[in-house]
Amino acid sequence: MEGWEGVAGIVVLCAVVLVLPFVLLATRRRWLARQGGTFECSLRLRSTTPGAGWVLGVGRYNEENLEWFRFFSFSLKPRRSFVRTAVSVSEIREPDPVEAVSLYAGQVIVRLHGTTSTGEWQLAMEPDSLTGMLSWLEAAPPGAKY
Repeated sequence: MEGWEGVAGIVVLCAVVLVLPFVLLATRRRWLARQGGTFECSLRLRSTTPGAGWVLGVGRYNEENLEWFRFFSFSLKPRRSFVRTAVSVSEIREPDPVEAVSLYAGQVIVRLHGTTSTGEWQLAMEPDSLTGMLSWLEAAPPGAKY
């Protein structure tokens, strides 16, 4: 009987080790959603190869920042943060066929340009999320440069 207990303990331990990462990812996603203002948003981290470099993620509005989190990550810190007064939209376009394979169906691509030479980024999001982001950018406090 003791042999069976050892085997059962090993099986339970293996099951916990296999399931724990998924539980942690789901818990993190739920925590992000409870902070409010989240939406699915992909970010292009590498732009040297046409259509490549897209990473699935979640965007979140946090006061004056748009924060971007990797979808498959355990980090509670955003990977990229965009300050409302330091970015502007320079282009909105449909994904080309090569990009469409890496993105969710129906997403549009938004090119953000840093107003203080902080760079250029491409985000992919649903049209409804784009409307929300444009409203958020335009709702900057009086006196802020947009």
